[in-house]
Amino acid sequence: MIIQGLETSAWRIAWTVIAIFVVSIVTRSVYRLYFHPLSKFPGPKLTAITHLYEFYFDCIQGGQFIWEIVRMHEQYGPIVRINPREIHIMDPHFFHQIYHTGVQNRDQYMVNISTAPQSTFSTAEYGPHKSRRGILNPFFSRQSVFKLEDIVHEKVAKVTRRLENAHRDNSAVFSLDILDDKDLRNPLREALTGGVSLCHLLRFFPILVKLLDPIPSVVQWLSPITKGLFDMKRDVELQSREAIERSIHSDTSGPARTIYEAMTDKSVPAAERTVERLRDDGLIMLAAGTETTARVLTMGAFYIYRDEVILRSLREELIGAMPTIDAKLSWTQLEKLPYLESLRLSGSITIRQPRIFPTKALAYKSYTIPPGTPVSQSIHLVHMNPTVFPNPEVFDPTRWLQSPEDGVRLDRLLVSFSGGSMNCLGLNLAYCELYHMFAKLVRHFDLRHLTEPEDIKITRDFIVGLPDADELKVQSYVSNAL
Repeated sequence: MIIQGLETSAWRIAWTVIAIFVVSIVTRSVYRLYFHPLSKFPGPKLTAITHLYEFYFDCIQGGQFIWEIVRMHEQYGPIVRINPREIHIMDPHFFHQIYHTGVQNRDQYMVNISTAPQSTFSTAEYGPHKSRRGILNPFFSRQSVFKLEDIVHEKVAKVTRRLENAHRDNSAVFSLDILDDKDLRNPLREALTGGVSLCHLLRFFPILVKLLDPIPSVVQWLSPITKGLFDMKRDVELQSREAIERSIHSDTSGPARTIYEAMTDKSVPAAERTVERLRDDGLIMLAAGTETTARVLTMGAFYIYRDEVILRSLREELIGAMPTIDAKLSWTQLEKLPYLESLRLSGSITIRQPRIFPTKALAYKSYTIPPGTPVSQSIHLVHMNPTVFPNPEVFDPTRWLQSPEDGVRLDRLLVSFSGGSMNCLGLNLAYCELYHMFAKLVRHFDLRHLTEPEDIKITRDFIVGLPDADELKVQSYVSNAL
């Protein structure tokens, strides 16, 4: 009898728990559908009720939610509620109303994709982000990048020698993004290529970062390609510790010569002068600086060398500016060359980067978006919007030379590095590297591709755009060195 009574009580407790759970789900769903501040915005009812819709397309289907967003806009119009708490707008002309220099926060939900939680990139609130970014900005200004041009020339020369050797030795195939040479291979980028597959899981389960970070051996066992990432993390952490140790015993004054010196300066609050802060900012700068330039170079070279007319026109301009192979041009001289189309098609960033306006409402047409609401546009969808970029799949450098019909300069809608005070820190350095590398490549080499357009068509969103294959790679060989 006692056992039977205990069993009956256990069943009652179980059913009570189930009933409470069901009632809470129903109550929350009704609230989100009819009483939530975003309840009046268009969009599927299921996306308004639960994040599971987004989870399914990104975590189960593999980075497909971006295309589901496109489908929503086709059905519901330019403004859509894409999950219970976020509004997405598909209107390129409204991009800079979201991403500007005023007070705005990042969305912590999306920042969770970062495995460097103490970095400036992962700083969601406007005030702390502005303070941290202010320390780094001087090192990435145009003036500072001009001082780095000699180093950029050295790196470009290194790649040039590798390509000359490939042509001389008739070593048939190389990849424009990770060159098959021990001196030019980038283990960090290889690790990032493998590591981005976790980005969507980290958004929904940010606790994974804290659980997996202390046990890198387990992560490497699950994904061996991430070994380079942990090796780099260990090296950057060692450099960070050494920088902090040097700062303790340093009594020098004057402007900081390195980023580490600036971040460990005694004027910086002690809470900010930690190993974790230095390490995480170092990792983000290495990762971001590697991926963007590699992808733009890959895509640009692919399309330029597939079109004889574009290649001949660009090469004629370069020969006029660089009469000899060894001629060195400045970044400002090269800026006139038509490389913007490579940035547009690179798919460097496909994941959404929502902004939150903490104290003011944002108006879009007849809608008023409440304060505190994450609002986003997708950079890749801006660049592939046919209303501002006709035939967006076509590589057409001449589109940037045409006068705008609506009075809006087209380059204002090139938002590869996002916009506003939280845009990409290293955009000036990226431009400098790309201009110099493109100039040397097109002026000096003929390439033949072994890759077809469908092989690099972006079909998945894993922070960066990926084709059906696990990485974006163009296979080519050097057919001639001019």
